[in-house]
Parts: sequence; C-alpha cells; structure tokens
Amino acid sequence: MAQKWFETVAIAQRRAEKRLPRSVYGALVAGSEKGLSSKDNLASFDELGFAPHVAGLSNDRNLATTVMGQSLSMPVIISPTGVQAVHPDGEVAMARAAAARGVAMGLSSFASRSIEEVCSASEQVFFQLYWSGDRDRLLQRLDRAKAAGAKGIILTLDWSFSNGRDWGSPWIPEKIDAKAVIKLAPEVLARPAWFWSFAKTGHLPNLTTPNMALPGEPAPTFFGAYYEWMHSTLPSWSDVEWLRSQWSGPFMVKGVSRVDDAKRVVDLGATALSVSNHGGNNLDGTPAPLRSLPAVVDAVGDQIEVVLDGGVRRGSDVVKALALGANAVMIGRASLWGLAAAGQAGVENVLDILRGGIDSALMGLGKSDVKELDRTDVLAPADFFRRLG
Repeated sequence: MAQKWFETVAIAQRRAEKRLPRSVYGALVAGSEKGLSSKDNLASFDELGFAPHVAGLSNDRNLATTVMGQSLSMPVIISPTGVQAVHPDGEVAMARAAAARGVAMGLSSFASRSIEEVCSASEQVFFQLYWSGDRDRLLQRLDRAKAAGAKGIILTLDWSFSNGRDWGSPWIPEKIDAKAVIKLAPEVLARPAWFWSFAKTGHLPNLTTPNMALPGEPAPTFFGAYYEWMHSTLPSWSDVEWLRSQWSGPFMVKGVSRVDDAKRVVDLGATALSVSNHGGNNLDGTPAPLRSLPAVVDAVGDQIEVVLDGGVRRGSDVVKALALGANAVMIGRASLWGLAAAGQAGVENVLDILRGGIDSALMGLGKSDVKELDRTDVLAPADFFRRLG
C-alpha cells in the first residue's frame, strides 16, 4: 500500500517512531545531558512572531536563492547526518529526494553510503568533514570528494564529545552480529514493516562508514571511525586555514555560535558559515542558533554567507531565520523523519511541506522574494537574542 502523505513534520516524526525499532528511533532523538540546547532549538522559533499585512500582497513569490555557488529552488539544504540506515536506501534516497526538489544535500563523513553513490544520485552534494586523523588522511578525503563530484566542503568543528542523556541513550551495536541480533530481536520484531524493508534487499542495516575508509581498506565501523575522530589532535585556527587552502571550491565552517569565531572564519577565506549547536548534541546549555544568528550576521556583514542549522521544522521557521539574516537553513532531523517514515517519498514530502510554509509566510508578510525579508517582519521578546563572544 502506498505511504499516505503527511501534512507536517511532526506527523512524519510520529510515523517514524511507530515504524522504527526503539533503539533506532532513540539514536535519532536530539539532545545531550539534560537536553537544554535541543529544547531551546525548537522553543526559540515558537517565541518569534510575525508582523503580517492584509492587502497589497504579492501574487507571485520567488523562493529561489544561491548558496555556496549552488542554485537552490528554495533556501533549504539537507544537513549532513551520520549513518542514515533508518531506510535501506539511506543517503541515496535522501540525495534523490533533494535532487527531485532542487535543493542541495550535505553528506556526512559518517554516512552509511559512499560519496560516489550519493554524487551519482544528486549533482548538488556538499561533503562534510570532521577534523579526524592526520593531514594526509584529510587530504585523501578531500581528493576523493573532488573526484566524486562534490560541489563544496562542510567542515564541522562544534563537538565536545558530551556523554550521557538524562533520559538514557539507546544501545547501538558496532556491527550486526549474533549478539546484536539476539539483543535487538524483540524490538525489531515489534516493527515488522521496518525489518521487512531490509529483508527484501537481502542486506542488514549497514553500520560502517565507507567515506572514512583509506584507499584499498575496508570501511571502518561507525565506532571505529568515531574512535579515530575522538582521539585526533584538536585543530588550531591555522589548521583550519590550511585545510581551506587545500580546497579550491566553496567551503563552509559549521558549528559557529560566537561572534569572534565568525570573524575568524571570515579571515580564513571560507565561503559560508553555519550558526549551529550540532542539533543540541554538543555542549548542553549552548543557546539556540536562532538567538545567536543576528549578532553573527551583524559581525560578518556581506563578507560571507550565513546558514542557520538547528530546530527547523516548518516553512515559517525558514522565513524567521531568513528575516534575521540567514541566507538559507539546513535541516537534519526533519529530513530523517521523512526518510524513516517513507524513504525518498517521505523526504520529498518534508521538502514540500517546507516549500508550502515558506510560500504561505511570504504571502502573509507581503513579500515577493525570500531576499526581501528583514527583521521588521518578525517580533521577538526583549530578552530573546544572545551575543556570544
């Protein structure tokens, strides 16, 4: 039976929860420690209001924009998220959906599908790197990304390896072996549709990270790749500048919250920066990116493109971010809920929801183009904004 259309991202999330085994769903839920940042990512959008017009509205509205040299049908980029084995087609389905809806996709170093497969499914792929391993390994990954056709690099720097969640973390095996099968069998059998979707392919969920493999070597497991990353020497600003110099195309630094860091990103010649707290999975207590966004935008001006990543669930959220100065937003969990609920069609459904919401908000605000949005279009409480650094 065909998957029924869902009208909001919240419904997609509920369907994903019903479809996925408990541990798999739990791995997708945002938050570290107490979950302050992940909650604030969502709450911040709720605190902003709109200042709509009632007449003289525009009948034609343009949602298209350009970010990191890529023409986008709307100001949305799919954020890189690791191991998308919630569906048999994983990141390939995500890429096909992005291509079908005219948006770019970020592909994680920790993805379950290779950059070659994903770039074959979409011509607008940005490859995401962590500072993992030595410089030779980083260069090998850059060379591989270029050869595969990646249009840009996203360097993610906001990670402090926070451990533990007050509500408990799911058990995720390093590989699907006899022990894992026995331990996870009860919850997998409780979700037969998810199990059958993989059984039909003849393959179990892939928990390896092919984009972290060295030439001629098998792909490491997720935890093997994570171990390398966690034990790598932390980068200096000169290291980041060196990496930027090794890539001739568009280059984004993801995870910026502070004004002083944003200025350093400008100085090293990056094309874009992402205001992000890693979906609330990083240092708990970091404010929502939406609160920090205007200060960063004011500090960098038009020297660099600014993207917001964190908490976007609606087209109206996209419009709020653009009104506060973002050039575009990135979506992570919203697209994952769609993928888990209905594969490629589910991701396309999510992107259609966002498109409809952006268009509706533009109409209400009397705008004919997303580039016309400004801070007078939103209402914020007096204590809403944060300036860090």
